[in-house]
Amino acid sequence: MPSLDDLRFEEFDPKYFPEVKHIPGPSPYAHTPTEGPSYIKPEDRKAPLVASGVWEKEYGKYSKDITPLLGVVYPEDIQVADFVDVLKNPEASEEDKERVRNIIRDIAIQISRKGVVVFRNQHKLTVQKQKDFTNNLGILTGRPEQNGLHIHPRAPSGGLIGEDGLIDPKVFYVSSTVDRRQHELYKSRPLFASYGWHSDITFEPVPADYSALKIVEQPEEGSGGATLFANGYALYERFSKPYQEFLEGLTGRYSQPVFSGLAKSNNFQLYSEPRGAPENVGDSLESTHPIVRTNPVTGWKSIYAVGNHFQQINELTPIESQRVKDFINDTLVNSHDLQVRIDWVGTNDIAFFDNRSTYHTATFDYLGTRRGIRTISVGERPYFDKNSGVQSDAIYKEIEEKIGKIDLRK
Repeated sequence: MPSLDDLRFEEFDPKYFPEVKHIPGPSPYAHTPTEGPSYIKPEDRKAPLVASGVWEKEYGKYSKDITPLLGVVYPEDIQVADFVDVLKNPEASEEDKERVRNIIRDIAIQISRKGVVVFRNQHKLTVQKQKDFTNNLGILTGRPEQNGLHIHPRAPSGGLIGEDGLIDPKVFYVSSTVDRRQHELYKSRPLFASYGWHSDITFEPVPADYSALKIVEQPEEGSGGATLFANGYALYERFSKPYQEFLEGLTGRYSQPVFSGLAKSNNFQLYSEPRGAPENVGDSLESTHPIVRTNPVTGWKSIYAVGNHFQQINELTPIESQRVKDFINDTLVNSHDLQVRIDWVGTNDIAFFDNRSTYHTATFDYLGTRRGIRTISVGERPYFDKNSGVQSDAIYKEIEEKIGKIDLRK
C-alpha cells in the first residue's frame, strides 16, 4: 500500500471501480430492526466491557482529556501502526499478540466511553494498517462475527486507487470536490453549518460502530477544515426524565436519497451488494432505528436521532415529528459544552470515534481542496435496553475516586 505522499485518487470514472452486481430496491431488513444476523437478542447481550488495564498502565501517562466527558488526545510518541505490526508478525509470540489485542480492545473501550480519541502524527500508519486497526476495534469488542469494513454506496463516484489499479471500496473517500458537486446538484448547502451533524451510515440497517478519519490533503494550516464532535450520551442526559422516557419509546426512519441523484447525474450506480453486513444491500438507502440506543460496549444510553440521514419519527405525526427533531437538534447545537473541535495538524493525525454515541461534522470554512480517507467498521443492529446506565454516573464516579467529591454546581 503506498505511503500517504503517494496516494492517488480518481473521481467519476467508472473504469477505476470493480465490476459489481446491481441489487435494486431497499434491503429486506430495512424496517425490521429486530431481525437479521446482526441483531443481538436480549438474552444474548453481554455485560458492558471492562478494560484489561494494559493500555492505561503502559500508555496512560500520554493521554490528555479534551473535556471530562468527550475526547482524548495522544501524542506521536504512540504509533498505532506498531500494534498492527505485532498482530501481523508471524514471528511474534502469542503472549505479545495477546498483549496487543488487550491494548486495542482497551483503546476501543476508551473510544466508546469518551466518544473520540485522536492520535497525532501517525507517520507509520499506512492505509492498509488504518483498515486493519479499524477492523480490529470492532472484532475485539464483540461485533457480529460476519460483519466487517463498510463499503459506502457512493464508493463508485471516486476514491483511493489500490495496488490493483482500482478504487479500494473499503476506504471511503472524503472529498470536497465530490461534496461540492453534490451540494450544487441539490442546492443543498445549508444556511447553518450545524446542519451537518450526523453519525456515519445511519441509513444502513446495520450502521457503524467505529470509524477512523484521516485528512490527507487540506488547505494551509490555520485555514479551516476542522472536524467537530458531539456527545450523544450527554445529549440524552440533557433532557428531563419524562422526556427521556418519551423518547425511549420511539423509532425513527432514516434514509439518504441524495446519493441516488448524485449517481444518476454522474453516470454511476450506487454500490448495492453487501456493504459490511449481510443486511446492508440494495440501492434504496433506508432503515429503521430506535431514537435512543444502548451502546453495548459501555452499557450507556445515547440519543441516536441526529443528522441529515434521520427523516421521521415513526410513531408521531409529521408536524410532531419535525418539532421533536428540531428540539433535539437545537439542544445539541446550542450546547457547546457537549462539543469539541479537532484541528488537523499536518496530514498524519487520525481520529477514531464511536458512531453509536458520538456525532461529527466537517466545517466548511475553507477554500481549496480537502481530502480524507475514512474506514468504517460495521457493528450490530441498534437496540435499546431500558436498564442501560448513563455516562456521567460512571465517569464522574471515577473522577471522584481520583480527586475527591465533585460539586457540579461550581
